[in-house]
This record gives sequence, structure tokens and C-alpha cells, in this order.
Amino acid sequence: MSSLSLALRDSSTMLRRNLLHARRYPSLTLNLLLTPIVLLLLFVYIFGDVMSAGIGGGDRSAYIAYLVPGLLLMTIGSSTIGTAVSVSTDMTEGIMARFRTMAIHRGSALIGHVISSVLQSLASVVLVGAVAVAIGFRSTDATALEWLAAFGLVALFALALTWIAVGMGMASPNAEAASNNALPLIVLPLISSAFVPADAMPGWFRPIAEYQPFTPAIETLRGLLLGTEIGHNGWLAVAWCLALAALGYFWSKAQFNRDPR
Repeated sequence: MSSLSLALRDSSTMLRRNLLHARRYPSLTLNLLLTPIVLLLLFVYIFGDVMSAGIGGGDRSAYIAYLVPGLLLMTIGSSTIGTAVSVSTDMTEGIMARFRTMAIHRGSALIGHVISSVLQSLASVVLVGAVAVAIGFRSTDATALEWLAAFGLVALFALALTWIAVGMGMASPNAEAASNNALPLIVLPLISSAFVPADAMPGWFRPIAEYQPFTPAIETLRGLLLGTEIGHNGWLAVAWCLALAALGYFWSKAQFNRDPR
């Protein structure tokens, strides 16, 4: 068997393992999924009219259109916390150390976690998107090409954050620490342009919102879904995704190759 065939076989086995774990223990995934859904309902039905007036919209539907792209990417950040916890559990329980001694492709354990997390993140985005459509979100101005680009951006963003979450999980001493270390993946969207435009923020705070990975990704996704201009945000979003994916990959690889804890 060639090395490529071995890698594909073992990675698919690890993928099935992680998907089975997610199916048998859905509580963590559901709890993390509730966060963006609750925020969506809260900001639409409690703050929607006020926030819509604040961004120059005529009614609540204008704020729904503004809000949903940011919450879709926040859903990815929330979902990947479960990945950090799962990887940390495998590390602390010695399963990763066991995998390193087995006659399997060395990177298959990490690849299985990554692919499983990306698939779960995309499924979570679909569910949150369905809730958004149910309460009034519409994307009538986006073309088929823009929809395809939006899906590609969401998948690439999920891949990037997943690798970061894997690195966080492998570097954490236990599952609780992994959950705490991954909290920035939820906090960063809160201080981005997900809820209000960066231009409306105080001058001293605006650079924090602008120079972080979520804001250009949110602005790009918002432009693609609403059929508006994205400017330079598209290139910035892709650059952030590639940089985070590379950082997470090499960080995770270094943690995996070190001596077991």
C-alpha cells in the first residue's frame, strides 16, 4: 500500500471515530451551538429596532441582514471549542500517545480531528443559517458565484480556526483548560464588526476591531451574501485564513511530535 493510500485509509478511520464520538456525546456541540442562536434571537427581537436605526436601516430586517454574516462566523469559532476539548481529552487520556506507537499514518489522528471539526462547523453554520432565514434573513442580491465564494470562505475559515483549536487542545493540560484557552474564538467576534460597524466604535477601540481576523472575514461574507462591495477585505480574509491555518498546523505538529505528557 502506498503512503498516500495509507494516509487516506487511516485518516478516514480517524474521521469515523471522531464523528461517532460527536454523535454519541452531542451535548457539548449543542451547548456551543446555542450561543450564536441565542445571540441571534436576542439582538434581532430585543435590540433589533434600535440597532437598525443605529446603522441607518429602516426597520429590523436591515439589522438582520447586517447581523447574520457575523454570527455565521461566530458559529465556527464556537464550534471549534469542542475540538480543543476533544483533542485535549485524547492527549490527557493517553490515546494520542497510543496512536503514535501504532502502525498507522502519523498525522491521521490530527487529520481526523480537523476534518470532523470542519464538517461539524459547516453543519452548525447551516443550522444557524436556517434559523436566520426563518426569522427573516434574505440574500436576494447575491449571485450563484458569490454564494459559491461565500461557501468557500466559510470552509476556509473553519479550517483555519480548527487548526488553531487543535493546537490549543494539544497544548492544554486538561479539557477545562482547553475550553478556557479557546474562549478568544468566541470573544473576538464580539469585538469585531459583527454587531456594529467598526466606524461606529470609539476611536481608541476601532483598531482592535479592524486589525483582527474576524472583521475582514465578516465584511467579506457580508458583501458576498448581500451582493455589496467587499473592497480589500476579501484578500485580507484569505490571508488571515492561510496564516492561521499554517500557524495552527505547525503548532499542532510540533505538539504532536514532542515527547508524550
